[in-house]
Amino acid sequence: MNRRAMLTSGFAAAAALGMGTLRINASTEEFEIMRSEAEWRKRLSAKAYNVLREEGTERAFTSPLNDEHRKGVFACAGCDLPLYSSETKYESGTGWPSFWKPLPNAIGTKEDNTLFSRRTEVHCRRCGGHLGHVFDDGPKPTGKRYCMNGVALKFVAA
Repeated sequence: MNRRAMLTSGFAAAAALGMGTLRINASTEEFEIMRSEAEWRKRLSAKAYNVLREEGTERAFTSPLNDEHRKGVFACAGCDLPLYSSETKYESGTGWPSFWKPLPNAIGTKEDNTLFSRRTEVHCRRCGGHLGHVFDDGPKPTGKRYCMNGVALKFVAA
């Protein structure tokens, strides 16, 4: 193995180890609703489990919630906590349901340094389920774009 290949392999291994550590730390946080891995797997579809419990991301433009325009609330698919009002949903063009403001006391955030960038991860404050990320390129009045995985949400009509 030449020096360049060795350095590249070492860097990739260190990065993977670092990302694994971040996920382990995130999963030890305490929330109002705590369930075992087996209980979450039983309650959620495989895609919802991947996003909510393993911090995955669904493919853009695949969620039926992109086309949901009725009045109501978007709740956590893991614990039913209302998260966003339909009045704050907007078309961001990103392929994921986007909102400019969460409901009061609905979400938590933490720094996300995976994928070699610094982002702000958004999770359900009650069950800790990963919802998506928040960015500073949204519309007025907040300037925020809460970019959510549709599979992590469920719509409840008013």
